[in-house]
Amino acid sequence: MTGYTATGAAGGPPPRIEVVDARIMAPTGARSTAAYFEIRNTGSSPDTLQYADSPELGISIIRRTVRRTGTGPTEPARAVDVPAGGTVRMAPGGLAVVILDPPALKPGQTVRYNLWFRYSGKVGVRVLVTAGPR
Repeated sequence: MTGYTATGAAGGPPPRIEVVDARIMAPTGARSTAAYFEIRNTGSSPDTLQYADSPELGISIIRRTVRRTGTGPTEPARAVDVPAGGTVRMAPGGLAVVILDPPALKPGQTVRYNLWFRYSGKVGVRVLVTAGPR
């Protein structure tokens, strides 16, 4: 509660974050791969995803594809707002968590991931490794 009060959010109802449809694409010899999450906020206050990490993987960076024509380069996303009553869906060609120098991962395997929010703090989730985007 002290953290919630210190953030300036005291007095309003807290956000309620739920992470579903979490998946990581199995690396195919590339120097990076991506994880995707659907983040739902069923609460009455907004929250902000600040970063993501995994005790089982390498460095993770939240990135967003910048489309100028068709596909485009990516740029770091400093923070991702999750509105009250809203959903943020990460997907190929949009928002993703990029994993640098990933270890060998096999489809069907699960790994632990932590998503860190401004008000909700750490939200841990098990993430399914898939053969490719869905």
